[in-house]
Amino acid sequence: MTRLSILDLAPIPEGSTPAQSFKNSLHLAQHAERLGYHRYWLAEHHGMPGIASAATAVLIGHVAAGTTSIRVGSGGIMLPNHSPLVIAEQFGTLESLFPGRIDLGLGRAPGSDQRTARALRRNLHSDADEFPRDVQELLDYFSDEPQSAVRAVPGTGLHVPVWILGSSLYGAQLAAALGLPYAFASHFAPQELMQAIDIYRQTFRPSAYLRQPYVMLGFNVFAAETDERAQYLASSAQQAFLNLRSGRPAKIPPPVEHFLQGISEGERFLLNQILACSAIGAPETVATQIQAFIAKTGADELMIASNIFDHEARLASYRIAMDVFTPQPKALI
Repeated sequence: MTRLSILDLAPIPEGSTPAQSFKNSLHLAQHAERLGYHRYWLAEHHGMPGIASAATAVLIGHVAAGTTSIRVGSGGIMLPNHSPLVIAEQFGTLESLFPGRIDLGLGRAPGSDQRTARALRRNLHSDADEFPRDVQELLDYFSDEPQSAVRAVPGTGLHVPVWILGSSLYGAQLAAALGLPYAFASHFAPQELMQAIDIYRQTFRPSAYLRQPYVMLGFNVFAAETDERAQYLASSAQQAFLNLRSGRPAKIPPPVEHFLQGISEGERFLLNQILACSAIGAPETVATQIQAFIAKTGADELMIASNIFDHEARLASYRIAMDVFTPQPKALI
């Protein structure tokens, strides 16, 4: 049966602060736990005025400490920014503090612009081409008998679940080759979604980590009491994407009435591409769109993103998504 989970970027709306964002993230995680969401992931981004989750492991600890049962993890840690040993120690610490609740999703993008990426790696010489080696090194640190002479303390023997994240075919191939679960960023880069799923499932090699392929897909939900209200709430995320793509990242803007009517045809085309994997509307509309997406992809799990300006409206959107969600057997594709 398909599960529902949450992706939180710790958004910073206009007029707010990172401190308030962290309070909102914890509140949302507690809300999600009560509603029955399976896991709660936070994503590493740097130098982004509207995203507060740069110190991802620290924020995971904050959320895990304020919840009791929901799984908490990274969606993801951008491994080229870090030494695998440091990540093993960080997530070994988190797993030791919150046993059985920590996930480690790994990506190979810098999670930033090129200048920030250089600042992050100014004392290092590796790059994203070393990603497969770094993933295997990290897996070794978590094993019972690491091959490396170096030990992650804590970390060794803790078997923190590792996921491969991606928005292209590369991640699908790597996750399949290593026998790891795979999460595709279809909530903002859906172009190669179906091909990536197909490659992952067809080439998956069972491993000590996972016997069968497991696919998680990003999916945007903007749910409200009416379709019109949901479209209004979605305009904040639409503005944020256009700002980012035009090189003007900013805090999350307030929603705008009839936003799509006021932008160019090219901008509408871009948003239709970026946000193709989305449900926007009243409860019955969202229910139909979620189930259609699951039927099309056979997703084992949906990672729901609701980048909404108003915190209470965001809570309500996640409540509606869970209220209308009906688990179904996976479709075969």
